[in-house]
Amino acid sequence: MLDLHRLSLLRELAIRGTITEVAAALNFAPSTVSAQLSRLEKEARTTLLVSSGRKVMLTTAALGLVEHTNDMLAIMEEATAQLAEADSTVAGTVRLSMFQTSALALLPGTLRLLGATHPQIRLEVAQREPEQALHDTWAGDFDIVVAEQYPGHAVPQLPDMLTTALVDDPLRLAIPATLANDVTQLTDAAHLPWIMEPAPAASRHWALQQCRVAGFEPDIRYSSADLQAHLQLIEAGEAVAILPGMLGGYRRPQVTWVPLDSAPQRHIFLAMRQASAQHPAVAAVAFAIQQHAQDAARD
Repeated sequence: MLDLHRLSLLRELAIRGTITEVAAALNFAPSTVSAQLSRLEKEARTTLLVSSGRKVMLTTAALGLVEHTNDMLAIMEEATAQLAEADSTVAGTVRLSMFQTSALALLPGTLRLLGATHPQIRLEVAQREPEQALHDTWAGDFDIVVAEQYPGHAVPQLPDMLTTALVDDPLRLAIPATLANDVTQLTDAAHLPWIMEPAPAASRHWALQQCRVAGFEPDIRYSSADLQAHLQLIEAGEAVAILPGMLGGYRRPQVTWVPLDSAPQRHIFLAMRQASAQHPAVAAVAFAIQQHAQDAARD
């Protein structure tokens, strides 16, 4: 009989690539992970791992076991969800990943609604970049992810993931209010200092392409993943940037918005594993997020 726990470690190795990363993700010692995988090989009576330099590679037999393990873990999640459905109280811990502006705009209202309707749900939230967070949710680190997709920058399509659209958020040029009469289109900002997110963020690549298509190379003097920092520099008259409309925070940005010719939008959505989506607590959190998405976009 193969042990599901050890099979799960093999799956983690297929996802994360190295025993060290598996150990770090699960808070195990690498030697413990190696010992459990060695024992799994003995149970399977076939070679599952082969050395490749400093790494190990999964054999064909191991990859087949990983596929079966995915199915078994999905069945376990579905069984857990069905047990939770039988309970009249919606409760449990839900792990949520959000990127910065979605957390600022959606998280406070989501927590207020859950506190009023489902006070026994414990929500754990971490900030991650969307592409990494999607992968981590598929791997099982999170139950729900709120992610974004820029025009022409499709996110990875992962198996057995359920996605729900939240809002299409306008992308516009943000400039200091003092420049409202001087900058009325993107090319008017060609000589100004810019702030963008660090590479390789999709937002930076997309904004850079907009400038190049418009015929100029932007003078990127500042780089920050914090869009609130972008706003502060723009409000201070020190930079311009292409920013989304949904920024969150506690006050309206004191900037002038200049529409872009194609009226582009970023697509904001939530995603979760199909197996876990049936859990009442996960469904309640997803519903609460959806409740606040349209309001946040209007703000």
